[in-house]
Amino acid sequence: MLTMDSVLLQDKWVLIREDFNVPMNQGKITHTARIDAALPTLKKALALGAKVIVMSHLGRPTEGTFDPLLSLKPIAKYLETCLKQQVPVFALGENKPALKQGELALLENVRFLPGEEQNDTTLATQLAALCDVFVMDAFAVAHRSQASTCGVAKYAPIACAGPLLQSELQAIRKVLVAPQRPVVAIVGGSKVSSKLKLLNNLLSKVDTLVVGGGIANTFLAAMDLPIGESLYEASLVSTAKSLLEKAKSLGKTIWLPKDVVVAKTLSEDASTTIKPCEAVNGQDKIFDIGPESLASLKTCLSQAKTILWNGPVGVFECKPFAKGTQSLALMISESNAFTVAGGGDTLAAAEQFYVSNNISYLSTGGGAFLEALEGKILPAVAALESKAKEKVL
Repeated sequence: MLTMDSVLLQDKWVLIREDFNVPMNQGKITHTARIDAALPTLKKALALGAKVIVMSHLGRPTEGTFDPLLSLKPIAKYLETCLKQQVPVFALGENKPALKQGELALLENVRFLPGEEQNDTTLATQLAALCDVFVMDAFAVAHRSQASTCGVAKYAPIACAGPLLQSELQAIRKVLVAPQRPVVAIVGGSKVSSKLKLLNNLLSKVDTLVVGGGIANTFLAAMDLPIGESLYEASLVSTAKSLLEKAKSLGKTIWLPKDVVVAKTLSEDASTTIKPCEAVNGQDKIFDIGPESLASLKTCLSQAKTILWNGPVGVFECKPFAKGTQSLALMISESNAFTVAGGGDTLAAAEQFYVSNNISYLSTGGGAFLEALEGKILPAVAALESKAKEKVL
């Protein structure tokens, strides 16, 4: 696909799709990380003399209805501070602001527009008419086939990938396509069902697949180990067995805990016990991995050249059960490997344990990150590739 760096932007109308879906409280931004991540792209386009229009969604408004609490006006105010220029906000159908080279305007929330989520052709052509060049830079919505992600790419004169989208795709490529080996992937979380496609795809790509959290309980049950009253998915025990057998046939390792932290209740004042997996019984509930497991994990990660982290290995939000995920986070941050972390809980854990700055790449992609790791072709990426082929022809 074309990239923004390869396209002439001077004196062009450049429409950039970003992800400004930031947390808001009564019209005030509470966390600016997603906007901050997009600033280098915007500053580069402005410095190259483009007339920039930025578009994004915010929240889940009712299509066709303006909701003042989900207006992008607070984001425009924040951009004004960052870019040190006025940032007008306009709605589709209104006249474009009369921008000069190096100036920027913000299109109002695209999810106010009827047809956005259905990738409506009329809406896509209206968006494309705003620009000479469309830049898709919002990886977090690259898995959505919508008018502002895919449709506009089809109808814009030129469509290309922005630096943020490129960096996400490159990080995933460095893990799945051309990694330095050994590759270790850590997949945690509560349910096998939500990570089944991911586990299947990763097993053929990595050398060691570390399984933690509630997902590990289902695998322990598949190995006929006792799990007491721990959270697990009985209907997927046979699936877990199949994955264990698949790993064996591929010569891959599925890492599972050797000891666990158990309690009767999930609470801040819970009475905890460390037990070997074989000794879990009765009313025990597994909420974290134990010290022997952590020592084994440290050995595993110390040999890795590439590490992917998606999901916690325990209920880290609750202090008695945070040590496993905290220790894992520190191991990853201290590793010399190329490290990639993504997913909501993973980023929350990285932030909680102050390791975000020591991870090679933090993906803010959420669902798009997961789908890319599952091996799916992201619709917005496919649209950019198709557009590039059209230009070549």
